[in-house]
Amino acid sequence: MIQEHHARSLHWDLRLERAGVLVSWAVPKGIPADPETDRLAVRTEDHPLEYAAFEGEIPKGEYGAGRMTIWDRGTYETEKWSEREVKVVLHGSRVTGRYALFRTKGENWMIHRMDPPADPDAEPIPDAVRPMLPERHARLPRDRAGYAFEFAWGGRRLAAYVEGGRARFTGGDGRAVGGPAGLGSRLGAALGARPAVLDGELAEVEGQETYLLFDLLYLDGRSLLDEPYRRRRELLDGLGLDGPRRHTSPWYPGEAEAVREAARAQGLSGILAKRLDSPYEPGTRSSAWRYLPFSTRR
Repeated sequence: MIQEHHARSLHWDLRLERAGVLVSWAVPKGIPADPETDRLAVRTEDHPLEYAAFEGEIPKGEYGAGRMTIWDRGTYETEKWSEREVKVVLHGSRVTGRYALFRTKGENWMIHRMDPPADPDAEPIPDAVRPMLPERHARLPRDRAGYAFEFAWGGRRLAAYVEGGRARFTGGDGRAVGGPAGLGSRLGAALGARPAVLDGELAEVEGQETYLLFDLLYLDGRSLLDEPYRRRRELLDGLGLDGPRRHTSPWYPGEAEAVREAARAQGLSGILAKRLDSPYEPGTRSSAWRYLPFSTRR
């Protein structure tokens, strides 16, 4: 069985029943789905068999404090078991296939997938995606029903690349930058084992710097760049990523006037209009996205 453990840092606990106990490894970035990616697996103490059914909150002050859920469970076959190497075939609902665990130093092991990729069509998470930018326009689009309208927050562009419960960031030029303290771990915890690339900006909202998410470029091994804006936003909303100092920015199909009035009341500089059928065009200033400042006419 595999437990997702939201302790001080998110990790996954792989536990194999053997000789009346659960032999355990903590895997910080999750079980690899591709043989090209080996991951650290730290050998921990054996656990009693009763622990295989445990889900819940470990109280603060206790070892491993934090929320724990059962991420996968099933059966396994042993191909080899020694003090330095374990080879097994896992039969879970999420993880299946041949895996090797091999000791490197002390309690540090590595876990390696011996079979071909679990999803042969999965695309690797991109190293960097340059942001798509809006054109400045003086008027609202005539076909307002074909657009969604958003607030122009006026913040600093920040894309997040989340994988294995961790996140890294790129800025407005597509180059690596640091994110606000704790943001990466919080996004990693929110997404768990799901890899994703998120587009957004850091802006001040009600006196506090907040990461506002407004696009989803990659999810679960699939690029979404060619998907229409409407589909990307629906998928982003479905992730439920709102939390402390992060928020999924709202979008309003066809509601230009209401959004403009609300943005003006909040003291924002303008609004954005984004075509509902538009793909994401990296590094492009596209007419499919329009920035509409308040100083212009209707």
